[in-house]
Amino acid sequence: MTDHAVRLYALALSLLVLFVSWAAVDARPWAQSATPDPRLAAIAEREQRLRHESVVVKAEVARRWEAYRVALVRRQRDRAALASRPVQPAVRVVTLPPLTVTRSS
Repeated sequence: MTDHAVRLYALALSLLVLFVSWAAVDARPWAQSATPDPRLAAIAEREQRLRHESVVVKAEVARRWEAYRVALVRRQRDRAALASRPVQPAVRVVTLPPLTVTRSS
């Protein structure tokens, strides 16, 4: 193939074949009103269930976090009230019996 015109025609024909086959594959003539895959329906149902569960879990976490914050504020307030009170030292007077040391040699 030394003729350049033949090479150009071959290139043009190969590009034409490429694009026509691409269009034929993209059209999917074999997929004529096929029944939907039950696995896809199950996946979609599971996705909806997980979305609902995630909303419920997020609400529960928010509720628990709010309860924790309320308890934390209460604890900090109680701790501050205890710290502001004067501390009375606990003094105990203890009388011990006399200490006797006996050595035997």
